[in-house]
Amino acid sequence: MTRSLFTLLILAALAGCATLPADGPTARALEAGSGGPDAAGSYAVVDLDYAAAERIRTATPPTEGSLSAAAATDPTDVIAVGDTLSISVFEPGGALFGGRSASGTASAGGTALPPVVVDRNGAAGVPFAGAVPVAGLTGPQAAEAVRRALIGKVGAPQVVVSIAASPSNAVTVLGEVRAPGRAPLSVGADRILDVIAAAGGAARPVEEIEVAVQRDGLTFTAPLAAVTSTFGENVRLARGDQINLRFRPRRFSTFGALGTVSQIDMGAGPLSLGAALSRAGGLDTNTADARSVLVFRFERPEVARALGLVQPPTVRGVPVVYRLNLADPAGVFTAGNFVIQPDDVLYAPRSEAAEARKFFDFIQSITRVIYDVSVTSALSVN
Repeated sequence: MTRSLFTLLILAALAGCATLPADGPTARALEAGSGGPDAAGSYAVVDLDYAAAERIRTATPPTEGSLSAAAATDPTDVIAVGDTLSISVFEPGGALFGGRSASGTASAGGTALPPVVVDRNGAAGVPFAGAVPVAGLTGPQAAEAVRRALIGKVGAPQVVVSIAASPSNAVTVLGEVRAPGRAPLSVGADRILDVIAAAGGAARPVEEIEVAVQRDGLTFTAPLAAVTSTFGENVRLARGDQINLRFRPRRFSTFGALGTVSQIDMGAGPLSLGAALSRAGGLDTNTADARSVLVFRFERPEVARALGLVQPPTVRGVPVVYRLNLADPAGVFTAGNFVIQPDDVLYAPRSEAAEARKFFDFIQSITRVIYDVSVTSALSVN
């Protein structure tokens, strides 16, 4: 019985090479799994050197949306229904709007009328002028309209009109800002960065924020990083716009023979592969294969073309595995020039020596079982 058990256990040990627990593919399996461009689910393996990292870094920047189509051209200093106006009327004789001197005679001067709210018909009620249409006019244009309405009733009137409050001339700011709410628009502060600043600024790093502008049933989006760096994205807004700053976390994943197996926040600014490995605790010096540090990525088609790859793109991009040899000192410089992208997967396979050690540990455990069974069998016979 002992001999039969020994035979079965040896067979199990020999099969253990393929059945030992693993946390990911070996470097050899990775090479064998990369098929041609016509193979289903194929991926390309690119050996990273400094030149390849430079081509990737200098490729055409990704297009992640634009706000340029949302640029408003309507003026923000026109009067609308519901606005409150400040109106002052000056007349040389002072008969209607002027003051009275100590002797009781009229004196030249001006009168500030009580605040006037533009009614639903777009008109402002002015004494002796009646309802004057002002909606859609600027302050000086409204002053001229009131002046014309007073001619014949006031001698040579001069009128000043300004907008004291304009509830409709505002936008709503929501999402990842420190002080969400309504923000007024003005001639000198009607761009999207003006509004975000008025709301206390973004509550997270600009790299992790997407700006969405909603207007008339349409939505325009762009990364906040693009808005802050490209003048054409800092568009003028229109009254009634809704601005939503959305949190889009940038994370990469790590697994294999690394110090940390987790999802890790990229933080603000660009993140190199070398810095990402540091955040992951570095390579496990006992098990990692430093000659094959891998980055799994769905690459942009334009970058794949720059690298000479022919794999067809999927919905997410071209499947690419970047392989870096950190056993070569030049690989350290390459790691500092290769920029990590959100959703990248960093993987360090185990070295062949570590795999062999795992196998021999398995054999040793099998041998120990055989020894224990042999001793138990001998004691039972005696």
